[in-house]
Amino acid sequence: MNFGQVLTALVTPFDNEGKIDLERTSILIEYLLDNGTDGLVVAGTTGESPTLTNEEKVVLFTHVVKQVNKRVPVIAGTGSNDTAASIQLTKEAERCGVDGIMLVAPYYNKPSQQGMYEHFAAIAKETNLPIMLYNIPGRSAVNMTAETIIQLSMLDNIVSVKEASGDLDQVSEIINSTADDFSVYSGDDGLTLPMLALGADGVVSVASHIIGNEMKAMVNHFLNGNTREAATIHRNMLPVMNGLFTAPNPSPVKAALQMKGIETGGVRLPLVRLTDEEMEKLKLLLEG
Repeated sequence: MNFGQVLTALVTPFDNEGKIDLERTSILIEYLLDNGTDGLVVAGTTGESPTLTNEEKVVLFTHVVKQVNKRVPVIAGTGSNDTAASIQLTKEAERCGVDGIMLVAPYYNKPSQQGMYEHFAAIAKETNLPIMLYNIPGRSAVNMTAETIIQLSMLDNIVSVKEASGDLDQVSEIINSTADDFSVYSGDDGLTLPMLALGADGVVSVASHIIGNEMKAMVNHFLNGNTREAATIHRNMLPVMNGLFTAPNPSPVKAALQMKGIETGGVRLPLVRLTDEEMEKLKLLLEG
């Protein structure tokens, strides 16, 4: 299943007291839909999922679904390292009317490949929603192998993977050994073009908050066979993509949005706002 080409991993806007700001969320959504975004991933890591309560996530899912009003797919981040809790949140997300769910590899408890397979299979069995797996060993401390992802892709409603292992050999193997309707998304902005060249379907992007139209143009050029133009855009955008990760995500992208006149508030501890020096560097990068 294809959820679109440029999916934005939505930041969660907060007010001045650190509470979810639904008005700012609506403004951000409209801005993104006007600037290259084909779909939204809500309450992922970029949305500060570790510090959102389940109640806050449900409020967010409900609001985003209502605001989007079926214009693009809304994918809810409902995965965790607790299978029973993931099932519970997935059921609540389904009631909110989301179009799909994203399930991150269980972090911290470091399950085996068999444990991961059974974790995802147990959640898939409890929902009718299409599922995007999320492989990010840099945060979860475990790599879901190509073999495990391929096995999981055989379950009816596991239809996609966000691959952020950085291993292009693994990406190739997944694309080669899954059905044509199983979609593969880059989880790293800077690897979008290389992964498209291997047959991936698009990107779940942080940078699309800031350079969404450029990301969309790059993907379109590549798919239309204009590889030289796509490569030029990729090279020109790379400094911004990398600059948005010079401090823990999403502090830089929230600061960059503020510089563009879109207020999304600060970040919740243990994350902190950018220092004055980091802000200055980011400002120069965006102006350049």
